[in-house]
Amino acid sequence: MSSYIMDLRKIVGHRPLLQVGASVIVEDKDGRILLQLRSDNHCWGYAGGSVELDEKVEDAAKRELFEETGLIANSLELFGVFSGIDTHYVYPNGDEVSNVDIVYICKDYSGELRCQEGEVDDLVFFEIDRIPNNISKPIEKPLKKYIEYKGKH
Repeated sequence: MSSYIMDLRKIVGHRPLLQVGASVIVEDKDGRILLQLRSDNHCWGYAGGSVELDEKVEDAAKRELFEETGLIANSLELFGVFSGIDTHYVYPNGDEVSNVDIVYICKDYSGELRCQEGEVDDLVFFEIDRIPNNISKPIEKPLKKYIEYKGKH
């Protein structure tokens, strides 16, 4: 969690916060996507997190990808911006957020996969038609849109 959000939490507690996120859907050369098993809710999602104050969104996406997976994004392609009730979320600890998530696709990356301790339990490349059912709620809609997008391309 970003230090900015942690500082706000000290003031507002669990009350809802507007949170800007930067996320990355990593696609390998076989068209599979990288998902991570989150440590907090034990659901699958893609790499991403909060944008820090004055941080460029693209830099936040690259930072989160590296922190959570060990991968370095050599290039990012903007996929979409997702917001609204579908991205509203209450974390297992009770913190509530209304997310505005800027999602990128990354096909050009380097590095070795490694799970971020305390945040990621597993990292797996999944074929689009074999994505697990237990997807983290805030990314259900973006992931569905990505699957539809892949079906057209």
